[in-house]
Amino acid sequence: MLVSDEVLQSNLDVVPGSGHVALSAELRELLERGFGMQFTILDGQTGELLHASGDQPARDWALRAELCREVARRGRPEFIDDEDPFIALALPLGLADGDSQVAVATFVTRPVGLQEDLSEAAELLGMDPEGAARWASRQTPWSADTLHRVSRLVLDESGSRRRIKQLEEETEDLSAHLAGTYEEISLLYRLTQNLKISASDEDLGRVALGWMQEVLPASALAIQLVPVAREDEVLSHEARRQPVLLTCGDYPVDNQQFTALIEHLGLDAASRLTIVNRQITGRHDWPCPSVRQMIAVSLAEGENLFGWLAALNHIEDAEFGSVEASLLSSVAAILGIHSGNIELYRQQSELLAGVIRALTSAIDAKDPYTCGHSDRVARVAVCLADELGCDAKTLNMIYLSGLLHDIGKIGIDDSVLRKPGRLSEAEYEHIKTHTEIGHRILRDLRKLDEVLPVVLHHHESWDGGGYPKKLHTETIPLPARIVAVADAFDAMGSDRPYRNGMPDEKIDDIFRSGAGQQWDPEVVDAFFRARDDLREIAQAERETVELELQQLT
Repeated sequence: MLVSDEVLQSNLDVVPGSGHVALSAELRELLERGFGMQFTILDGQTGELLHASGDQPARDWALRAELCREVARRGRPEFIDDEDPFIALALPLGLADGDSQVAVATFVTRPVGLQEDLSEAAELLGMDPEGAARWASRQTPWSADTLHRVSRLVLDESGSRRRIKQLEEETEDLSAHLAGTYEEISLLYRLTQNLKISASDEDLGRVALGWMQEVLPASALAIQLVPVAREDEVLSHEARRQPVLLTCGDYPVDNQQFTALIEHLGLDAASRLTIVNRQITGRHDWPCPSVRQMIAVSLAEGENLFGWLAALNHIEDAEFGSVEASLLSSVAAILGIHSGNIELYRQQSELLAGVIRALTSAIDAKDPYTCGHSDRVARVAVCLADELGCDAKTLNMIYLSGLLHDIGKIGIDDSVLRKPGRLSEAEYEHIKTHTEIGHRILRDLRKLDEVLPVVLHHHESWDGGGYPKKLHTETIPLPARIVAVADAFDAMGSDRPYRNGMPDEKIDDIFRSGAGQQWDPEVVDAFFRARDDLREIAQAERETVELELQQLT
């Protein structure tokens, strides 16, 4: 979940005179961002239509009121209709106690052509077969498993946002009752203002420890963050695989001893808060005699445990009490939600990375002779963009663009894509449509908005003779111009069924003659400046792909 520096607005708005809680713009945006379409909202008890989606067919949802009531009662996402190729998803929103709103939407589970006969399935949409086919052909296919996973992520994110809002309200209430403890309230406020998804939980933890040291009568403070991924788990994004101990002050134990303390006390995610004073630490079986007093609070979000926040040894050797425990609990709640947000964002990123890997694998499966082409184009494009001085965000976008630039070839006939000889004019016109097909495939994935211009325009020419829009010079987006050179470089250097890869000298001659005609001359200049690096990338990647293919045979 993305959390801005500004205070998040509430997800709840009461509909005047109705008793219903209306979807806020924030939650509507969350649903639309997660699924790429608007949802229809129903009262899960009466079946009353509360909000009609402009993206959905005008179905008679009242006929499914009983199903929606059951979804609201169970409190989990359910599929309430399934008639190939349509599937209807219902999400219980649970915006407030006693509220039973259900968000419903219809998706397609596979690509649908305009001429496909949908006579039986069209009844599910309340449309004629032709209208159903037109609507379905415009939709992005979803698998039931992906819909279910995204549903859980969206609902979890919505719940986290509400919890943050509740926490902010609790903080405001606390300030009214603790007017004399400005430092403590200031600490909580500063932490909520530092809840940035770009900051790691370790960074925020160190900041929190330093601030708490100013207001708590403790000789030492610590945060132990537990692993969120297994040692052997293969991930696309970095994730903590070993416990991390952050300390502040005169800390008397190490990471292993801290773990022993937690285990000795039998604490888990449900324990929340534990205060230990002399009556416990004075026993003969206490594992750390140097710890005389201790408060331990779990860093948790729901049932997910992310670590522990602890205060050790009162500076006056007195007992810790409810005042210190209350402050640690509030800080731990903020840190736990922040860790949950980071983990949710990581899972979303992993899901997106998985989608991209699946798409690139689909391209390779269509044409085994170009296996690895998309990955090489992505790496070469990043090298060119780096040579041109692009920033880190742009480099990341260009890498994704390189991976997905040919995704539209999924829609090209195999007989044309794999034809060993020269294409006919009609076949060439058909294969040119892959740019627009790719654009249609990806356009509903909001996280890939910046990739779309590259997918659509990587075959435009500097002189305006390319396709599909015949853009010219700098009207062609720079990332598309970069990927165009990377694409041509790998295509010319790769072996094909009808020819061997070109030697380096010939490739260089073609780029020199094509600079200012087919390709952006500045990108071609960058190509020659980075020529040695590009040659290494191309060779290393081809060797890797060949090795992997040999291992599979």
